Amino acid sequence: MIAIIDYGAGNLLSVEKALRYIGCDCIVTADAAQLAAADAAILPGVGAFGDAMKNLRERGLEQPIRDFIDSGKPFLGICLGLQILFESSEESPGVQGLGILQGKICRLPDRPGLKVPHMGWNSLQIKKPGGLFRGIRPEPYVYFVHSYYLQAEEDIVTAGAQYGVEIHAAVQKGNLFACQFHPEKSGELGLSLLRNFAGLEV
Repeated sequence: MIAIIDYGAGNLLSVEKALRYIGCDCIVTADAAQLAAADAAILPGVGAFGDAMKNLRERGLEQPIRDFIDSGKPFLGICLGLQILFESSEESPGVQGLGILQGKICRLPDRPGLKVPHMGWNSLQIKKPGGLFRGIRPEPYVYFVHSYYLQAEEDIVTAGAQYGVEIHAAVQKGNLFACQFHPEKSGELGLSLLRNFAGLEV
């Protein structure tokens, strides 16, 4: 059973639909006990960093998320769910993220020919095969929707992308995985990434 964590940040149904399509049992939940009992968990998200952290803390989910990650079971953050794993974001100055991983969440630069938000398909440069990228072809195309991006400050980056700057597009630290792009919106390749996650043993 995969728990999809509901903290009011949207995009839950598309993640649930994708998981059910590939045959996974899943539950959308804000309940700490249901999260703890799950075999794996996904933290999705579309929206603002500050609002996400406010909602997460109001629902009492910060410590249950930390406990789940500490348990060693597979955990995946998607888009905003990646960003709030880090300490802070330029989007919401003064708001503390979960701080589980080390890095900066920065605004994409305004440059000629590059629209912000970055919305659409972009290729990945896979830096560390395996994990989510097990069996994935080099430089796959995935779907992004974001105005802020990660610059990781530790050796956790598994894939990057270029959009005016180098985006650290996916990370892994032990059982903790996260990606800035949306696998649930990335066609058959994205479904392959979710299948890899569902089959992880870490």
